[in-house]
Amino acid sequence: MSGWSERKGLAQAAVGRAARRTRGQFVGAARKLWPFGRATATRLLFAPHDLRTADPTTASDIYAGYYAFAGRTMRTHGESPFDAEPPSEAWAEALHGFSWLRHMRAADTAIARANARALVDDFITKRRDRSEIARRPAVAARRLISFLSHSPLLLEGADHVFYERFLRHVSRLTERLSLALAGAVDGVARLNCMIAIAFAAICLDGQDNRRRRIEFLISDELSHQILPDGGHLSRNPRLLIELLLDLLPLRETFAARGLEPPRGVLTAIERMMPHLRLFRHGDGALALFNGMGTTPPDLMATLAAYDDARARPIEQAAYSGYSRLSGERSIVVVDAGAPPRGAHSVEAHAGCLSFEFSSAAQRIVVNCGNSRFGPAPLRLAARSTAAHSTLVLNDRSSATFGMVLGEMRIVAGPSDVRLARQDSEAGQEWVASHDGYRRSLGAVHTRRLLLARDGASLSGEDEIALSGTHSSLPAVIRFHLHPGVRASLIREGKGALLALPSGEVWAFEASDLAIAIEESIFLASADGRRQTEQLSVAFDAVATPRVEWRFNRVSTSSARSGRTQSAVSEPLPLDELAPEA
Repeated sequence: MSGWSERKGLAQAAVGRAARRTRGQFVGAARKLWPFGRATATRLLFAPHDLRTADPTTASDIYAGYYAFAGRTMRTHGESPFDAEPPSEAWAEALHGFSWLRHMRAADTAIARANARALVDDFITKRRDRSEIARRPAVAARRLISFLSHSPLLLEGADHVFYERFLRHVSRLTERLSLALAGAVDGVARLNCMIAIAFAAICLDGQDNRRRRIEFLISDELSHQILPDGGHLSRNPRLLIELLLDLLPLRETFAARGLEPPRGVLTAIERMMPHLRLFRHGDGALALFNGMGTTPPDLMATLAAYDDARARPIEQAAYSGYSRLSGERSIVVVDAGAPPRGAHSVEAHAGCLSFEFSSAAQRIVVNCGNSRFGPAPLRLAARSTAAHSTLVLNDRSSATFGMVLGEMRIVAGPSDVRLARQDSEAGQEWVASHDGYRRSLGAVHTRRLLLARDGASLSGEDEIALSGTHSSLPAVIRFHLHPGVRASLIREGKGALLALPSGEVWAFEASDLAIAIEESIFLASADGRRQTEQLSVAFDAVATPRVEWRFNRVSTSSARSGRTQSAVSEPLPLDELAPEA
């Protein structure tokens, strides 16, 4: 039965991909009959800087035939990796995106350069860009950025034949992405395509007309996808990191060519930087909402080097739907927004009114996180309401997932999310409600939080307002714990003690209700998935429509955390790398 379900899912995904390509193919076929206005490049002028961290030892693994992408490793035994059966779809996307060239450039050896050039030449000459995965707009956009960024690796010491073939391929790829934008490319993939085309327009010669067009298009798209408070339409913090890692080099490459960066690029970066700090806990990790997984500390340090403001994080992102409460060294981050819809919801979670809580450098209450490269059932389970630190009614999620165009999107969920907050003598008070359960259960969930000024206590209240008649309605409030937290029950199960690695101890209680310690999973650990625990408080929402709970610090610790920064690099001129004819 599971095999049938898997085959059915693959068939639905294939139909969805075909539907998304149809419009683009019609538009592309029409435009190919109109040859005017195409700009053919004859020379590479600049190589953008790649801000993503590189590991020279990975170059040795690739030379030995070991390709480790997206959590899977494959050995090719001397054969081309493009001929092998990929271990996963995400692995294949990473292979065809060529972002791994940065590791070979970091090795800075003749063997690494020769190996990289051989792999790229094999891809170009055998027209492997015609495969279904290689043609995907997001994959093609990453490949174009990778080829431009690591062209010094590929072109140093290359003969004129390879240089011309490489340049023709880059030009053809740029044109193909331009055609794709006229088709059904939506979501963040559309923005990725525009960024890649913008890089090509300023790194290749003879692209002035294209550059002027893409400057307008990318500014318009950024103003649409990046909200006024700096969040992305998907509400996914991880996408902010990925976009900044491309937009910052784009801004620097414009400046290196003596060009004024598009105003839309500058304002988007200015908005995104402080928004990203909203999610940051005391240990530097970002809160786990709507697709966020493991926080890469090296990339966060790189982005910090570009952060000119370094001001306090914003506390209320009204457009994106997130809130941040702080009291001395305690931090609470809350999802207070309706889920995105359409193409922007492919990684969105049903976690409305869930929160994360940390003290100093130790996270205490978390969400399970995201499993981007795990099996489909785990990915879907991680997006459910039960995988978040919030209230669950009748074992249902507050949002509904459905297959649309081959992607698992949110098709229904909270639409009316109301919020208010204020600072009082007691601390920061926050209250919000959502109607995600109104249609299915006739219920509205309201959550209230109060973080004390000294950060020594977090008080909460969950209330269920019911319409219609209910004999009973099972409810569970879940508090997923960070793997470093050890929980034990006290007072005959009416309370719990939480021991932190730093030495702090916190106590938890909930309206004198029974507390259970259950298994959970943490998907955002640097060393992979980790088993952890959760506190759960079960009750009948009809008999007990309101539950109060409280975290209280019992003992303290003086643990502190440090910060690192990385250097900022400039784009590299490429004129000297062009071989003589």
